[in-house]
Amino acid sequence: MYFMKKIKVLFVCTLNSARSQMAEAFLNESCGEYFEAKSAGFEAGALNPLAVQAMAEVGIDIESKRSQTVFDLYRAGEFFGYVIGVCDQATMEKCPVFPAPVQRLNWSFPDPAKAEGTFNERLQKVREIRDMIRQQIEEWCAEKCLPNQDITPSLLSH
Repeated sequence: MYFMKKIKVLFVCTLNSARSQMAEAFLNESCGEYFEAKSAGFEAGALNPLAVQAMAEVGIDIESKRSQTVFDLYRAGEFFGYVIGVCDQATMEKCPVFPAPVQRLNWSFPDPAKAEGTFNERLQKVREIRDMIRQQIEEWCAEKCLPNQDITPSLLSH
């Protein structure tokens, strides 16, 4: 029987309150047999209630998730094959970097905390961001999880 070890993926953003939480949940749901996703931020923040609601609308409960920092995971001795930044272009330089040899990717998504307008207008913006994240995750899974393809990052294969 062949056993494949899951590749650990860390999604990072500034506060670990919305984008990284959504990306973690989508990857674990879409490609959980290949990847084990976690998320963290430079600082720990409160979960964005609009992100919680938007995810609940697609059947994913993130309400019980807690925000954590990259440094929490580093101090715990966590290692990852991929670290994916999900900050927007304007704040990418503030997006935390995991201090270990990993494959780094940057996927720019707007910050849900910056959505303006009425409650319904802000919720609609978060839904749009949620859908962008889901699409990116699905495309990445399709690319990385093709049959007979080695998904092991080159850094881990040496």
